[in-house]
Amino acid sequence: MENSKLTQKSSEDQSTLPKVVVLRWGHRPQRDVRLTTHVALAARALSASGFILSDVSDSKIEETVRKVTRNWGGEFTFEMGSPWRTVVRDWKAKDGVVVHLTVYGENVQTSDVLNRIRSAGKDVLVLVGSQKVPGEFYSSEISDFNVSIGNQPHSECAALAIFLDRFFEGKELAKKFDEAKIKVVPKQRGKEIKN
Repeated sequence: MENSKLTQKSSEDQSTLPKVVVLRWGHRPQRDVRLTTHVALAARALSASGFILSDVSDSKIEETVRKVTRNWGGEFTFEMGSPWRTVVRDWKAKDGVVVHLTVYGENVQTSDVLNRIRSAGKDVLVLVGSQKVPGEFYSSEISDFNVSIGNQPHSECAALAIFLDRFFEGKELAKKFDEAKIKVVPKQRGKEIKN
């Protein structure tokens, strides 16, 4: 197993929030590099604490995530190569909950699933598939919650972004990233970056 800590700190007090880590399953190195990279970057930008690329290693993705974290700041862990079953087993052994994002799950808008996840008060591992996931992902042995962002086909990156935004109630959009070498200055017109 390869494990890299991306060490920049975030100014937000993360101790009061549950830790959210995204596990990407089914990554195909010849096909999914761009989308898996986007899943990792969306996770980082929207306040997840880390990203696990299960079962395979892909140094291109790790290099991109490292570079973004180094330049744009914050703290974000990146792991790859660990078998997904081991990750899930270890997460549950540490009393965390597992959320499987699937089009077949409880609808995030029409159910109380987010309230139940939050009220558990535990760290969250979010399973995000790339290809068709094994049927056991839906079982209570693996997933504590099966959650859908609508019940129509869509991108897993979009599903993750909406889930994190709803989970953190939009607060992640105002998060400040410490030790950033690059900072965008929000403006009505034009572009401004501070280095």
